[in-house]
Amino acid sequence: MKSPTRRNALTALAASAALAITLSACGASSNPLSTQSGGASGGSGKALVIGSADFTESQILAEVYAGALNAAGVQATTKPNIGAREVYFKAVQDGSVDVVPDYTGNLLLYVDKSATQITAEDIAKALPGKLPEGLAVLNAAKAEDKDAMVVTRATAAKYQLKSIEDMAKVCSELTLGAPATFAERAYGLPGLKDKYSCVPKKLEPFSDGGGPLTVRALLSDQVQVADIYTTTPAIADNDLVVLDDPKNNFIAQQVVPLVRNASMSDAAKKALNAVSEKLTTQDLMNLNRAVGGAQKQSPADAAKAWLKDKGLAS
Repeated sequence: MKSPTRRNALTALAASAALAITLSACGASSNPLSTQSGGASGGSGKALVIGSADFTESQILAEVYAGALNAAGVQATTKPNIGAREVYFKAVQDGSVDVVPDYTGNLLLYVDKSATQITAEDIAKALPGKLPEGLAVLNAAKAEDKDAMVVTRATAAKYQLKSIEDMAKVCSELTLGAPATFAERAYGLPGLKDKYSCVPKKLEPFSDGGGPLTVRALLSDQVQVADIYTTTPAIADNDLVVLDDPKNNFIAQQVVPLVRNASMSDAAKKALNAVSEKLTTQDLMNLNRAVGGAQKQSPADAAKAWLKDKGLAS
């Protein structure tokens, strides 16, 4: 029969070993972004909510951000299809979402309608100081997705269009397909009028951010010119023509995480900055093709594959 002293010593030893195993299991991770500091969530002590706008690329990027965070030990969920910038910006402000993917140029114009910066470098310098208290941007990616005026090959030939300057000469004959907000945004109808004296015959609103509905309307001649993002695979797939923009109406648009400061732990910032470091414009095109093309992957599956390929998740 073991003595009480011996039994107590063995019990303590077993408890100590069990605790060590538990702590080791909790801290183990093969991902270089994983860290024990900051806990398993953002700075607020709860799972981060990653929102997205109501178009495919934004949904994919939200899944990329969430996947990178979870792989780094920072709990995150997604809240897709929140709406346009006017909606998701307020959601970050009120804390209903903690992070949302955005684009530097358009974000700067949203918070400072008088901004005149054009280049990626100048926009990146100006943006942080224009955001309201409580909001911030992390590192911008090299990846860029700009608005562009796009026409079919037939329309380009009919009107001899190579640039928006050429389009301006026949602008009053053309119906333009774009989001409804294009009517108000500085680079939209106001910008076309100011920089090119181009006033389209009509603005036909579409809610898919230059997606399939917009492309279909362009191909069917329902609209003759459309605002389509430059990373949209349908441009190459349908031999569409992107018109040159010599007066820089459409300014630099690097992908950037817009975040709620109070929610951001160091681990969360590190994980999101790692995404920005790896993400390229070609990656955006490939991700959009994976979701919108023949593969028909979900945004979550496409994001998972990209993260694994870049070494940001297992």
